[in-house]
Amino acid sequence: MKNPSYQFTTHWLVAGTPEEVYRIIEDVDRLAEWWPSVYLQVMVLKPGEPGGVGKVVDLFTKGWLPYTLRWQFRVTEANFPTGSALEAWGDFVGHGRWHFQEGDQPGTCNVRYDWEIQATKPLLRKLSFLLRPFFSANHFWAMRKGKKA
Repeated sequence: MKNPSYQFTTHWLVAGTPEEVYRIIEDVDRLAEWWPSVYLQVMVLKPGEPGGVGKVVDLFTKGWLPYTLRWQFRVTEANFPTGSALEAWGDFVGHGRWHFQEGDQPGTCNVRYDWEIQATKPLLRKLSFLLRPFFSANHFWAMRKGKKA
């Protein structure tokens, strides 16, 4: 069986300052509100320290493929306004890192998200060798939905 690991890098250019974008991404309570095509349910289990390190969040998510994912994350780094990092577990395990930088045009922000995960949900783990391109396309669909929001 091929390794069910995935590495994704997503780039967005969005209106706003790094400070504004950081605050939007940091406000996980509103993810289901502004990114409803992906985030079905979001619940903060632990608020973490001031600044967010240690915050634990439970998520129920989906993409355009007919499956859902239940997973959690813990904020491991919070570097306002340049980025943050998290570790994830549940239907996949791994880590992600947000990067925010002023764009070339005034009032824009370059956003990069690096996501390295290994599938643990049986469907994803067992079918990665065959359906990897579809699972990857599902991830990039979800990220495009976030950029539009």
